[in-house]
Amino acid sequence: MVIDSHQHFWQYEPVKHDWIDDEMAVIRKNFLPTDLQQVYQENDVDGCVAVQADQTTAETDFLIDLATKNNFIRGIVGWVDFRAENIDEVLEHYSQHEVVKGFRHVVQGEPDHNFLLRPNFLNGISKLEKYGFTYDILVFPHQLGAVLEFVKKFPNINFVIDHIAKPYIKDGFYDGWAILMKEIGKQPNVYCKLSGMITEADYKTWTPKQLEPYMQLVLEAFGAQKIMYGSDWPVCLVAGNYTQVKETVTNFIANLSSQEQATIMGENAIKFYNL
Repeated sequence: MVIDSHQHFWQYEPVKHDWIDDEMAVIRKNFLPTDLQQVYQENDVDGCVAVQADQTTAETDFLIDLATKNNFIRGIVGWVDFRAENIDEVLEHYSQHEVVKGFRHVVQGEPDHNFLLRPNFLNGISKLEKYGFTYDILVFPHQLGAVLEFVKKFPNINFVIDHIAKPYIKDGFYDGWAILMKEIGKQPNVYCKLSGMITEADYKTWTPKQLEPYMQLVLEAFGAQKIMYGSDWPVCLVAGNYTQVKETVTNFIANLSSQEQATIMGENAIKFYNL
């Protein structure tokens, strides 16, 4: 079974989606389940995890609503304000929706490099264990030092690094990112998504070969048991198409055993998110 562990939906609004800059103009429109279902039929994908793109609980509710109407959306990763005083109450509310599997904050957009380690944020994250929720880590490489400290504080919570922590592939940066990813990969409760890579390279000139050293490092650091395929649709469309994204991963793992390939392409997502 192929599960896309990372994609988004939105009804495009210029102010709300101001992160979609002129270079990404191709995705300045609505992307909804009917659009994705067609893509999945063409690419033999069985289901997905829908991940928040906007930092509001209205976004979480929007994704819950889509999932209840479209059974190929197997789970959602929503947003809550982990710094809020009533965080326990909010998490309890969302624990009543079986489709809600975890949460994410757009930490990459926080100016504070150590945002993850602030006491009020840590307090909120500490409540996830009680409800069995997961947490998606969205960061840039310069924030990985904080990530390492962060995940060590919560050995009983399952974490996943989104988009291989967005290494600056376009600029060829590798070493600093690689050192920290190896350390983070040693933590048994931390997984990594092979996703969002083509948009970290040059949109127009990237090649699978250019992405290979990064995927190889992730495979070595996390192992086949802790990495999962994700498309980052529709964001990936700024640099290519769905088929190219999926084939970049399937071609890379083609030399692994058929069991390991199945694990990466779906089983790990099913296990991690309890789909």
